[in-house]
Order: sequence, then structure tokens, then C-alpha cells
Amino acid sequence: MTSTLPRRAGSDRGDVPGRLLTMGVEEELLLVDADSGRPRLSNAAVVADARESGLDLQLELSRCQVETATPVCTRIDDLRQELRVSRTVAAAAAARAGARLLAAAVPPFDTTPPGALTDAARYRRMAEHFGVVTDQVICGCHVHVGVPDRDVAVQVCNHLRPWLPALLALTANSSVTAGADTGYASWRHIQWGRWASGGPPPFFRSARHYDDVVAMMLDAGTVLDPAMVYWDIRLSPHLPTLEIRVCDVPATIEETVTAATLVRGLVSTALTAVHRGDPAPRLEADRLKAACWRAAREGIDGYGMDPLTQRPVPAARLLGSLLEHVRPGLEEAGDFPSARASVRRILRRGNGARRQRRALAESRSTADFVAELARITVEGCEPAAPPPTAR
Repeated sequence: MTSTLPRRAGSDRGDVPGRLLTMGVEEELLLVDADSGRPRLSNAAVVADARESGLDLQLELSRCQVETATPVCTRIDDLRQELRVSRTVAAAAAARAGARLLAAAVPPFDTTPPGALTDAARYRRMAEHFGVVTDQVICGCHVHVGVPDRDVAVQVCNHLRPWLPALLALTANSSVTAGADTGYASWRHIQWGRWASGGPPPFFRSARHYDDVVAMMLDAGTVLDPAMVYWDIRLSPHLPTLEIRVCDVPATIEETVTAATLVRGLVSTALTAVHRGDPAPRLEADRLKAACWRAAREGIDGYGMDPLTQRPVPAARLLGSLLEHVRPGLEEAGDFPSARASVRRILRRGNGARRQRRALAESRSTADFVAELARITVEGCEPAAPPPTAR
């Protein structure tokens, strides 16, 4: 729930074509028992083990969660390799601690057991202030894109707001919890709504307006510090980045890379619009919230809300519109062909929500279901990744 992205440059920009914005990704991942699928409260042991292998995992709010963070990257291939390393090393560390690592946005079995809160002063303060809201276990994916000018970043945020539902639909990966289908592709998004600071951000007039709203939230007690501003897009409280937080943690490396590529394309396209003086669409908060609910409900297997007409359209068409919207930014970075091909593969094969449902229907036991989700988590990590770079 906090941003831990290192401040290290990931690639030499000298020979990279076009204007490549820097980016990095954080993934929150689950630890569960291999047989029962119940949350395994062993994040301290997993973090310690991973650090011996050179991977700096972070503790999360619940003891059944860990968080990975890539270095800052400019090339998509570099980002993909860093994600491969992170998941490979974290999965091995989890296994040595007697757990399975799952890229799933909510625990697929059972609820949070007693004593699950990670023992840290900030988390204890949150639990005292917000009560049972802190008992939930939800795993997201946070994409940071370098936008050092805060006034420009706020304008970019306004341009990105209408596309949040499409990103959520694409990455939805929490259809199963308590051993049953929730009826939602992203149950995480529904759970996330319990935080007063969660959901789509307001439309901001300026960075000062942004800061005034955050100050109001602090005064009201809906957040205890700026890192608790859980909007789906926010200015990072400690990095010169715009942070997009709407996504479920995707099921696979490919889906995370695809989401990050689209996010960078969105930011690049928005920057061009800002520099041209194009106004951002003023999508009302209630319409945007409704569109996000529809995305959480149906994912890629139903209908979404067109960001311009606000009429229901098939999710595949919505994602096609997203690709066309960001095409200038993607082409500038040389990412359009691969992004389009990857979106088509996800639509054909299914995202995490669809694959969870398929595994639930086909598994003969809880252990089989957990094993399948664990396999999907490291899908695309072969051949074995080399040791991670120093972090």
C-alpha cells in the first residue's frame, strides 16, 4: 500500500528511439498455504530469504503479502526482465518458507486470519484509526511514470481519468474468494471502495488544488499521511512520478507488461495534449465511478462504458478504443505492435479473472487450484532469470 520504487535509473537513454518516459512497477503478491489455500502469515521470512538472493522485497499491510518493485526503466524489455526476476526469486523464497506465491488480487480461500497485521508502527496506527477496514487483503499493481513537473502531472491525471475503467477491466484478477466465484471480475476494486481515499481522483485545476484536497483529507482524518491517498491515479508522495494504481495485480508477467506499456502510452499521449493546450474531458465523478463498477463487474468478458459517449460497449471494443487513443504515444516509443498483439492475446486467452474461474471449475481440489494459480504467477519467467541487479 506504499510506494517503494527505487530512485535508480534503469537504462541508458542515449540510443533509445523517440521520447521514452521512465517507468517502474510495483506488484503486491499473496502468500498462501499450498494445501488449504489460506493466507500464510510468513512475509517476514520470505522477505529475509529473498534479500539473501539479492531481491529487496517489501513487507505489506498484511503478513500474507509482499511487494516487489522494479528499478526505473525506459525499455519495455528491461521492465519485463526485472519482473521475471522479481517473481522468480519471490516464488522460490515463498516455497522455502512453506508457502505458495500467488499473483491474485484477493485471497482465493478464507478470510484474513487473526494476527495478520504486519508489525510496523504505521500499520498499527492505521489499524487503531480505521478499525476492521485494515483487515482486508487486496493486491494491486502500481505503475509509475516519470513526470517531474507537478502542475503538468495534474493535467495528465485529468486526461487519464476516463481510461481508468479500461485498465481495470484488462487487469481484473480477483473473481474468486472464499472458494467461490464472487460474480465480479475484480472483487478487489469493490473491497478497495471501503477506503475513504480510494477510487478515481477528482478533476484538479492545478497542483495547488491537488494539495488543498489532500490537506482537507488529512484534516478530516480520512488519511493519516499523504501515502494513504489511495486514488487510482495520484502524484507519488516521494517520487517525481505519476502513479497509476487502478489495476489488480495481473495474473502474468505479460499482463503486467501490457498494462505498464499502455499506461506509459496514456501518459505520453496526455503530455502531448497538455503541451498543445487541449482540455481534458470533464467526466463527472459519478459517471466515472459507475464505469469503474461496470469494469469490476464484467472485466473483459462483458460490457464497459465508452469514455466519450458513456454508453455500454463490448469490453473488446473498449480496449480497441484505448489502443487507438494511445497509439501516438505507443508508436513514438516503438511499442504499438507488441501492445496490440498482447491485448489481443489476453482477450483470446483470458485475463486473470477468467483464468481463475476456469481453474476453479476444472480443479479437483483446493491444492490443485492453488497449484494452477501458482503456475500462472510464474508463467513467462522461463528460462530461469539471472540474478537480479543490485537494488
